[in-house]
Parts: sequence; structure tokens; C-alpha cells
Amino acid sequence: MRVLALDHGTARIGCAISDPSGTLATPVPVIEPPEPRAVAELVAEREVERVVVGLPLHLSGEEGSQAALTRSFCAELEAILDVPVETYDERLTTRMADASRRAGASAAPDSLAAAHLLEAYLASIKPSSEERDG
Repeated sequence: MRVLALDHGTARIGCAISDPSGTLATPVPVIEPPEPRAVAELVAEREVERVVVGLPLHLSGEEGSQAALTRSFCAELEAILDVPVETYDERLTTRMADASRRAGASAAPDSLAAAHLLEAYLASIKPSSEERDG
């Protein structure tokens, strides 16, 4: 299943997409300005089957004003997309993206954050070895 991950921000949206097997996460160019229609175009172009939007939570796990903006954006996406839209905890993805940049990654920081979000999401939905073998 091809999944698109979004790191939603007020200035731009970082984007990453999985391969069809749902194994690899690849950063793609940011969407600037952050328009739902541009996301819909990317979903159609890349034959995306699910969209995952990073939910910015405080380290305590509580939602703040940014999370409310993200939920509103998700509602806009759900109204125009024919694929499921869900949120996923994005805590620490910005720090992981910073580390990737220091290690030589050349993608935009927002898209690197989306790639880390996508990697975590894909790992969370993979069946365990017991489930695969059982």
C-alpha cells in the first residue's frame, strides 16, 4: 500500500511517500503554500492509498493549538480525498530530521520530518513475525 505522510505547517507541508510495498519512505518536495488541493493532486499523481498527517503533540502527550490546526487540515483533506486520512504522533520527528541533515541528507527539513514520521507509521502497521508466521 502506498502511503503519503505529511508534516503539516502553516508555511509549508513536508511530504514523504512509501513504495508500493509499504517498506521504504522517500522524501518528496514540500508543498508551499500548504493547500489541500495540492495534496489531492499529489495523491492522484502518486496513486496514494492512505494519507498520514503528523499530529504535533506536546511531550506530555497533550494537544495544543498546532494540533487543532492539524485536525482542521485533516478534515479539509477528508472532504476532498477518496482515501483514508489519519493522524500519527509526530513527536521528535523534527529532531530526527535535523540529525539526518547533519548526516548529509539533502531533502528539505520538513520532508525529512515527514519521512521519519512515515517510517514510524509503517513500522507500527507491519505485522509482527508471530502474526506473519502464525
